[in-house]
Amino acid sequence: MAGSEKNNVNVCRKPRKTISLPPDKVNELANKLSNTPHAMNTRKQHRASLKDIAARLGVSIATVSRALRNSPEIGQEMKERVKALAKQMNYRPNPFAQSLRLEAPKMIGVVVPNLVTHYYAAVLDGIEEEARRAGYSVISANSHESVADEQEAIDNFVSLHVEGIIACLSQETTDYSHFEEISQMGIPLVFFGRTCLTDRFSSVTANGDEAAQQATQHLIDTGSRRIAFLGGPNHLDMVRRRKHGYLEALRENRIPIDRELVVAGRIDYDEAKEATVRLLSGSNRPDAILAFNDIITFAAFTAIKQLGLRIPDDVALIGFTDDLHAQYVTPRMSAIADQSRLMGITACELLLKNIAGDDTVYRKIVPQQLIIRDTSAKMVKKE
Repeated sequence: MAGSEKNNVNVCRKPRKTISLPPDKVNELANKLSNTPHAMNTRKQHRASLKDIAARLGVSIATVSRALRNSPEIGQEMKERVKALAKQMNYRPNPFAQSLRLEAPKMIGVVVPNLVTHYYAAVLDGIEEEARRAGYSVISANSHESVADEQEAIDNFVSLHVEGIIACLSQETTDYSHFEEISQMGIPLVFFGRTCLTDRFSSVTANGDEAAQQATQHLIDTGSRRIAFLGGPNHLDMVRRRKHGYLEALRENRIPIDRELVVAGRIDYDEAKEATVRLLSGSNRPDAILAFNDIITFAAFTAIKQLGLRIPDDVALIGFTDDLHAQYVTPRMSAIADQSRLMGITACELLLKNIAGDDTVYRKIVPQQLIIRDTSAKMVKKE
């Protein structure tokens, strides 16, 4: 759970069969679909790619591609700059690669923040199931919670000529221009979980506000009063929804809101663990914690135990997590669980509608479920 190491990018073409490609191979594949290196005599030469041109101009691959196609969405000045540099760099489109696109499988691109978590793996499984049913292959990329990696994944998807894209924002993403370019290119795009530009793109989210309010009310009903919220960056809509539900429960029960108990930091195991230790080391520590996601939940769980405190007697804990480990740790974790696989299926259904020509902007909500186990109730324990 602590790690966020670089993962491979997965291309799924047949049921239950996944081919893994390292990130550098995905870049290579994207470039090959734009141009092909060739050999002169026995000595290899590098041929300019769309990515090379984009890097020199400081624009996206999508912008270069559209400029070379004389797209009306690109200004005349930019078109001239792109074409001049392409000529200078001796860029040549590859007719062979272009012909291969006509025979290539129909692909959907999916970018997620962290493939090592159960939530995103389950969402991807649902996407792949629905895509397979419709005759599409899925290529997935891990942004590693980095906006730069997210932007690179989107550029690669464009170069691979995917039919549509499903995305969940990285925690660093505050500039949405790379997604706005997708809209201008006419490539269907659907968000899930962490979303943006919901007036322009379809989205699938959970009822995190209602679930957080229900979980906080459970903590209050079973003896907790100083309840802390361990969240992520405030600019993420998912964080705002869950924090809103937590605060509403406190207001309805006339419990004063202590801002020191509301933590908004990076979604990172070590940082969440340190934040938990700080909260619990004070003279007026919280007696319960509501944690934003699985990474933060297990970080808090570990910190509480390492401090020698009892769960739930000293500190109760509920986390937003559907990780399978939640039911196997001791004590068993009370959790707010997503229907993550259903979320993936729903996101793919909406994307397929967009691909088929339906321009409706859909907003779907997949309900979460509060599962009471052993970590949350001070006075009453439920199965």
